[in-house]
Amino acid sequence: MNKSLRNARKSKGVSMTYMAKKLGYKSVSGYANIEYGITKPSLENAVKISEMLDVSLDELFFEEKLHNTSNKVVS
Repeated sequence: MNKSLRNARKSKGVSMTYMAKKLGYKSVSGYANIEYGITKPSLENAVKISEMLDVSLDELFFEEKLHNTSNKVVS
């Protein structure tokens, strides 16, 4: 389950039905499957979800940081 996505949606007071309709799914299960982790959204839909919920893609769809940054100087 994508808890970040679910929490962001709930904090905006938005239903799964609303999200599904805005994303163009014929039924709520299209969106629910993304939230439950059964399917992954297309990049286009991931961006739409991010914009609708006003949360970055990283926060919604990446549980771990992809890159670690460091202050080390490489010689």
